[in-house]
Amino acid sequence: MSKSKVSVLKTKPETVLEDYQRLAEMAGMPGVLDAGASTILKDNISWHFPFPAANTTPWQMEGTILALKKFGFNDISCVQNKTVVTDAFKGEDLNNYVPIFKRYDIPVLFNFKEEDVKWVTYEPKSRMRVLKMIYPEGITIPDYFFGKNIVHLPTVKCHIYTTTTGAMKNAFGGLLNTKRHYTHSWIHQTLVDLLAIQKEIHTGVFAMMDGTTAGNGPGPRTMYPVVKDYILASADQVAIDAVAAKMMGHDPLSIEYIRVAHEDKLGVGDVRDIEIVGADISNESWGFTVGNNGVSLFGNLAWFGPLKGMQKLFFHTPMVHAFIFGSEAYHDYYRWPLKDRRVFEEWKAKTHWGKLFEQYETHERLESVEA
Repeated sequence: MSKSKVSVLKTKPETVLEDYQRLAEMAGMPGVLDAGASTILKDNISWHFPFPAANTTPWQMEGTILALKKFGFNDISCVQNKTVVTDAFKGEDLNNYVPIFKRYDIPVLFNFKEEDVKWVTYEPKSRMRVLKMIYPEGITIPDYFFGKNIVHLPTVKCHIYTTTTGAMKNAFGGLLNTKRHYTHSWIHQTLVDLLAIQKEIHTGVFAMMDGTTAGNGPGPRTMYPVVKDYILASADQVAIDAVAAKMMGHDPLSIEYIRVAHEDKLGVGDVRDIEIVGADISNESWGFTVGNNGVSLFGNLAWFGPLKGMQKLFFHTPMVHAFIFGSEAYHDYYRWPLKDRRVFEEWKAKTHWGKLFEQYETHERLESVEA
């Protein structure tokens, strides 16, 4: 398998927008995306509250838009999705994307609104490992995605069910409907199937990943934010996830979704066969661990453990609403007001990235760019 390229840069708030543009060029964005096609930005809102490392950062969003425009990709839109525990409208507001969309005239579509996106049945040409079994009535995906470039905007963080989460996992919310929790027992193979589908329907696939603050612990929401000052980019979704995993301190090929995608030749998961350009990350191994946040224990039992046989009762009936309520109550009414808001406020007050986030909150950053 030929080498894939991942660009990595060490950055700082004063230069981050320019660094994102340089990062994209180093990773070959102009030659990977189709200049004649529209481009979708797929942000990552793991939690509508602005918890550090959980969501696409505003400078990641703005830097990517500037890079696309620099290389002549002016037909840009953003597609957002909701999950059982996140509100897309609250997320784009609290994470300061809305002023950026207005500043650069980026229309936003929501894949759960019928007036924005229609869901159509799709028959993949590639072999599907699990999706045909999970959705015997047919795999449905958004019609809007066909024939367009897509740029994923994940962050560097751990995940309680997939060890790490990044570019490959970022397709999950966009391509599958709100019943995507059906796939959790087969989540690794699901991500591989979705990457195969992306390669069939998109004119180009690219990722811009933010690790300015990275997420250690039981992500994608309840984590321990660690300032790392790194940003990454690649056209190879497997390779960028492998490099991010390596930087976090994991063996990429021990993570099932990376290993299986590598074996299926959908990308390169062996860091030894990846050309890493930019920063020297040979000594980066942060020792991140996943652990659990208490509430994840039930998910492990239901999706991977002894309760797996009761999934249809739990998640395919109205009973699912009880679990949705439980998760929402835990994250929004316990974790955020009693624990994680304090972490966010401390990050905002004491770190250079938190201070930059505050500039986006007050619109000071965008006003300075316009000036």
